Amino acid sequence: MTNRTAVEDLSPAMDGKSVLIAGWAQEVRDLKKIKFILLRDRSGIVQCIGLPAETEQKSFDEISNVTKESVVEVMGIVKKSTQAKLGFEVVIKKIKLFSRAEPLPIDISGKIETGLDNRLNFRFLDTRRPEINAIFRVRSEIFASSVEFFDKNGFVGINTPKITVIGVESGAELFEVDYFGKKAYLSQSPQVYKEMMVAGGFERVFEIAPVFRAEKSHTTRHLTEFTGIDFEMSFIKDENDVMDVIEGLIKHIIKRVQKNCAKALAILKVDVSVPENIPRIPMAECRKLLAEKGKVLPENEDFDPESEKMMGDIAKEKFNCEFIFVTRYPWAKRPFYHMKPDKCPNETKSFDLLWNGVEIATGAQREHRYEILKAQAKEKGLDLDKMEDYANIFKFGMPPHGGVGFGLDRMTQRLLKLDNVREAILLPRDPDRLRP
Repeated sequence: MTNRTAVEDLSPAMDGKSVLIAGWAQEVRDLKKIKFILLRDRSGIVQCIGLPAETEQKSFDEISNVTKESVVEVMGIVKKSTQAKLGFEVVIKKIKLFSRAEPLPIDISGKIETGLDNRLNFRFLDTRRPEINAIFRVRSEIFASSVEFFDKNGFVGINTPKITVIGVESGAELFEVDYFGKKAYLSQSPQVYKEMMVAGGFERVFEIAPVFRAEKSHTTRHLTEFTGIDFEMSFIKDENDVMDVIEGLIKHIIKRVQKNCAKALAILKVDVSVPENIPRIPMAECRKLLAEKGKVLPENEDFDPESEKMMGDIAKEKFNCEFIFVTRYPWAKRPFYHMKPDKCPNETKSFDLLWNGVEIATGAQREHRYEILKAQAKEKGLDLDKMEDYANIFKFGMPPHGGVGFGLDRMTQRLLKLDNVREAILLPRDPDRLRP
């Protein structure tokens, strides 16, 4: 169909012009003497009309065989019409039925509410809805704009193994794999490999790839497989250098979404704005702000979902910003490889980024000095010498460095203000879902 015209490229100015269009029959109305098809392609919906005096007889009869969501090709004439929603319609000359659809197992008209689980069972039908399709156009733009940002800022894209023998988080979060009789795990983070490549002389690296977490969490924000946007950078002064890059990335993403996804945002009825400056608030100060709102958070405790939501509200109220960096997390709640500030052994040079009250990224300046790293591992009950592959990275010259891991799915969810992160991933995996 080399001469096919997209629906979005049709206009009243094309009155009288012959066109070839193709897509799905969203609605079919057969009034015997006149027949209508609302034809939908990925760019929009247009009304097509069959008339005995205008439509080839064989095609006029064929319209009666077209069911909802059948795939058709229409050759027709654009005709101005004050009654048509777009100000024009396409008068059918010929129609070809490529594939006749059976009755759908879910409603995709938006007129009947279908539960998320059933929608996910038939996700390829669910995504035919313009609202759902729009979500993934925005997500695609977040992905593309992230790559563009990293490329412009001197980062090298890398691909790291997803079958590994080492983890960097809790061992309970690892999926074990039988690797030809050997014990292996699905990667829960590319951090080890990011640091390895920083030590390898690349200095700045990034990866956008699957991440696996064996968490039995049944929440609206957790998945067992998600897409991570990770980067690591060296020769930093402190963690603020990492946050500066993150802030630049966020601004770049939102600007590109505003520019390239205006139609999708309109369909979803979402407004997005570029933050001026993202506030950076130490955890100790956050506790005081929460206490003022009636939420008492113990000194060495991490945020719970309620605390995150409240901090999101505080960020909007106090700083007029949807984002907030929460910095200087307690050492008791952070992994051994996070660097401690001078004279503050109970804190770390780490941070979380919250967007609309939900954590979307965790990062830190890492400890690059081998002996200190070894001592900090010991504090956490770990023997660095038994982590040979990891320990070797720091024995032969490692620059000061830091990095962060985002969740692309959560970023999409928060930008579009979706209720459930599963809405922001095509085929989600959670403790109960392994199909389709």
